[in-house]
Parts: sequence; structure tokens; C-alpha cells
Amino acid sequence: MTGERGDAFTRTLDIELAYNGEPFSGFARQKDVHETVQENLEVALEVLFKRVVETTCAGRTDAGVHARCQHVSFDVTEEEFGSIDLSRMRISLNALTDRAISVKSLSGREYGWSARFDAVSREYRYFICTQTFPPIFLDGFSWHLPEPLDVDAMYRSSRCLIGEHDFKSFCKAASAVDKPTCRNVSAIEFAHECIMGEDALVITVCGNAFLHSMVRTMVGSLVAVGQHKQPEEWIGEALAACDRAAAGQTAPAQGLVLWSVTY
Repeated sequence: MTGERGDAFTRTLDIELAYNGEPFSGFARQKDVHETVQENLEVALEVLFKRVVETTCAGRTDAGVHARCQHVSFDVTEEEFGSIDLSRMRISLNALTDRAISVKSLSGREYGWSARFDAVSREYRYFICTQTFPPIFLDGFSWHLPEPLDVDAMYRSSRCLIGEHDFKSFCKAASAVDKPTCRNVSAIEFAHECIMGEDALVITVCGNAFLHSMVRTMVGSLVAVGQHKQPEEWIGEALAACDRAAAGQTAPAQGLVLWSVTY
């Protein structure tokens, strides 16, 4: 691979960033859609490098989904790498990107390192505001469900989702056509937290990779169990069906955060 001037790429840079997903139509660049995190970041990089820059992310978050720790990789030439001050570049990127994006750090990696393919696991956290009155600080960052949830039932029913399974029932149907849908979920945890004085149920889901809307569909289905709209064994039955219609609703995007990525 070479840059626009024909110089060979020899280094890879890793950007760690966070973003509020509300103003964006997801992370990934889309045809005729300009409000994406990737396009916003790549335009800023093109200003700095004076050439087209193609990036790869750890996880393609959907429209409205947030990220506390997203990683993005891109390649540079030896000349470009030698001229970069990573600290100053971070400051420049924060000045050039949307206010809803925060570039946290930049680091050099071996050439060919990929934010996506070198990731060992990804952790997502879903926030459900459980207090009876509307949230202020969690507004836009949680799903407000003021009625009580049976969290013990949600926990018990979630156990069947741990391990390697075909999660076709828990992803957007159109995205699963002629594509592999097996994934390995290593952990699902539930915790009550007080965040800036507001009560939240935090559902943490860890796995090697995730399908389109997979975590949100898992959460939406578990909430149906927590509301006693479905029995505990229904989650296992939905998983075995390998049919999106067998599972529950897709939880709202604003409650989901890409929390961390392990390499």
C-alpha cells in the first residue's frame, strides 16, 4: 500500500477516542450520509495529512450509540511518522472534529496492525435508568424504565446466552443474510449504580465480536423477562430459533456504550 505520492506505508497509528453518538448516523462512513463519526474523523485527518486517509475501527456502532473507548487505525509513511508529534496531533484533531468527539490518545503500532482484526474482545455497557422520575444527567445516555424490573430473572435467563452460539435471533435480520452469525459471549453482568445521583441498572456484555444490534436486542429481550412479559426460558427458546422474530424488541440506541476494547 502506498500514499498519494507513491511512498510506501510503513507504520500504523492507533487513535483512541470517545464520542456522544446522538448527533451521528453511526460510526461508519455511508454513501450520501455525512453525519458519521468516521467521515468527521477522516476529514480532519485529511486536513492534517493533506491526502485521503482511510481508517478502520474496532466496532461499527449504530446511529445514536456512544463510545467511551473506540479504537481507530490508519497507515502512514515513514516520512509522515517521523514528522508527527502525537501530543500536538491529538490537540489538532480535537480542534478539527465535532464537539461530540473526544480524541483521547494516539500511539504508534507496527505496520498492518488493525483496530478491528487485532481486537481480542469488546465490552459494551447498557444503561437503564430505573428511577421513577425522568433523568437529567442520564437523559440521552440511558433507557428510562420507571417500572420495577425483576433483575434476578433477567440474570438467570441470560445464562444461556453465554458461550459460543448462533445469535441470528438477536441481530438485525437484513444484516444476517448470507453472513456467519456465530459469536462468543464471554460474560453478561448486572449491577446497580448511582451515577451523578441517578439510579441505573448497568448491563455489561463482553464478547469476541458482535452482530448488528446484537447487544441491544439481547437487552430488549431480557427486559421483557424482567417485566414478566415473557418467562425466563423464553430467551433460550429465542436463541435456538435462529429467527429475529423469535426475540424481543431492540433496546433504544442511547443506552448503549462501547466501553472498552482488549488487544
